[in-house]
Amino acid sequence: MIEIVFKEEQNKAIALDNNKIIGECDFVIQDNIWNIVHTVVDPAYQGQGIAKKLVLGVIENAKSENIQVIADCSYAKKIIEEYHEI
Repeated sequence: MIEIVFKEEQNKAIALDNNKIIGECDFVIQDNIWNIVHTVVDPAYQGQGIAKKLVLGVIENAKSENIQVIADCSYAKKIIEEYHEI
């Protein structure tokens, strides 16, 4: 089972499959805004929605701390736009 773990002290969310890192979503903090700069998933695991779960993990954690999220990462930018339409 794939597990998404948020690691705020490392500015990332990671996806684990039996403790093996299979994906991550990295962000930088700029003026109290989290900017997602990179999202990647191991090619063997692509197509399962893992990247979306990683980005949403960062968004949800930011939301719980009342922090705005933006993205230089084109994939994350698309997910953020979808998220705000919900």
